[in-house]
Amino acid sequence: MKVKFFDLLFCASLLYIGIVSYKNDVTGNCIAIHTAGIPGVYKKIYNATDMYVQGNYLVVKVTCLPDHKSPYYQGTQWEAAKYEQYNGSNSRWRKNPNSIEEKDIIFRIPLNPVMATSHSATPMGPMGVAINGVPIFNQYAAGGSPLTFEINSFDQYNGHPQQQGMYHYHAEPYYLTAGKGKDALIGFLLDGFPVYGPLENGKTITNSELDAYHGHFGATADYPNGIYHYHTTTADPYINGNEFYGTPGTVSR
Repeated sequence: MKVKFFDLLFCASLLYIGIVSYKNDVTGNCIAIHTAGIPGVYKKIYNATDMYVQGNYLVVKVTCLPDHKSPYYQGTQWEAAKYEQYNGSNSRWRKNPNSIEEKDIIFRIPLNPVMATSHSATPMGPMGVAINGVPIFNQYAAGGSPLTFEINSFDQYNGHPQQQGMYHYHAEPYYLTAGKGKDALIGFLLDGFPVYGPLENGKTITNSELDAYHGHFGATADYPNGIYHYHTTTADPYINGNEFYGTPGTVSR
């Protein structure tokens, strides 16, 4: 998509006055993100339409449109630029009948997460957000059934849209771990604790090394003093156990 001179000038002016602007890979629009007061680690969320601090929460607004290609862009307004046929390694892959749709949702994530005194169950639907603005879902398909069959509809980047068209990840987002690294920060759950890829200190993490919430405490590149954090793994529950480690914020539309 060709960017007009005045669009570039506007984006540059936002940068100059302290507002970080991003180029949305799907729409091509200049997105202004107000970063004042936002801790540096959260600035890694790069595909939000807005992001700001509100009290003790980080507010993140997203459209749920993945910034990578997908077979689920077929038949949409973004097909010409974003459609890519399935080219993954799952011989049982079958496209589900849904297509990607824009879904504006708002995450309110605690800025200072702490262990909950009473752990709440993860919801069906968004339980967190990846750094590219794609919602993170738990380890269950619709109705609370295992992902045994639904996993065969995940595209080559390990995501798919649900019936209403909201694209999401249930497991490791391959686009992010391929581009950022298997040990990189890939997002945050609603309780404010970060999610990392499957690698830590050069070693692949397994479920047996994580607690009931699918995480553990330790230092990371973003938190050198240590923090509780989740990891993606190749086995169920993939990202999180049945409950949040901390007290979750909210997600709304």
